[in-house]
Amino acid sequence: MEFPYEIREYVEELAAKRDGLPRAAELLSERYRGESGGGKPLLNGSLDVLAYAAVRMPATFGAAAKALELTLSHFTGDIASVLDVGAGTGAASLAAYFLTGCGDITCVEREQGMIDLGTEVSKRCGADFRWIKRDVGSGLKRRADLVVSAYCLNEMTAAGRRAALEELWRAADKLLVIIEPGTPAGFSQLKQARELLTELGGNIAAPCPQIIGCPLTEGDWCHFTARIARGRLHKRLKGGEAPYEDEKFGFIAFSREQCSPCEARILRHPKVESGKITLKLCTAQGIEERVVTKKSPRFKAARKSSSGEAF
Repeated sequence: MEFPYEIREYVEELAAKRDGLPRAAELLSERYRGESGGGKPLLNGSLDVLAYAAVRMPATFGAAAKALELTLSHFTGDIASVLDVGAGTGAASLAAYFLTGCGDITCVEREQGMIDLGTEVSKRCGADFRWIKRDVGSGLKRRADLVVSAYCLNEMTAAGRRAALEELWRAADKLLVIIEPGTPAGFSQLKQARELLTELGGNIAAPCPQIIGCPLTEGDWCHFTARIARGRLHKRLKGGEAPYEDEKFGFIAFSREQCSPCEARILRHPKVESGKITLKLCTAQGIEERVVTKKSPRFKAARKSSSGEAF
């Protein structure tokens, strides 16, 4: 799903009126790399919010859209309300809005600058989100069919994550989707979320076929990739001419109801050789390497497959 052109155009208009944006984007990236997990605010004013919208919002939108697409393909219920926790400028909310058609969307965000910009950009896409200024640590006090938390846990202290996960699950009437960076640290946080929420009665909807425990050994992790188109401003702030970038992320989704997760998930890029394709799969029986030959009825599907897809 493409990032809305209306938002990209509006952010570029705002950027044309401000000086110092490249340096603000650079410093913001450094803070996200070096200070995430400390529980401290990572934004220092309106210039940082604008830098976030230019560089991180498209990536968050792409990751959320892909995670929600993969989740909703294994969920048959209706989504009549959405709660986006740690919403930032509303990227995950917009992805949910376009994918579900739901008009009842509430964004919870602690930074007023994010709320102000998010309110404006969502209206430019025809959406009228409800915004609440609150930290998840203060309690959500709202419920929704679908609760989304994108790149939120990695900004908390370890002590705050368990309480936040319990709060997110209490708020989810049907479905909870958690998205984190596609790094070993992000994967570790998702594994912890998996353990806690299955204890609380959550059913894994995606991406895992596993019911009991993650079969990946220590030092290994899985992630997904969303290809993000870069606009002119995005290229300038990133200091490159590549027309796209790949956002690596991890996610896990829990349902209140029993659901039908995939039978197997492709963990790595398929290895294509003459007459055969080798897939590394996560299955209900554990990690499996499967060779699909031209004689197999699954060969055509294997040839079109890519990392992160169900198989």
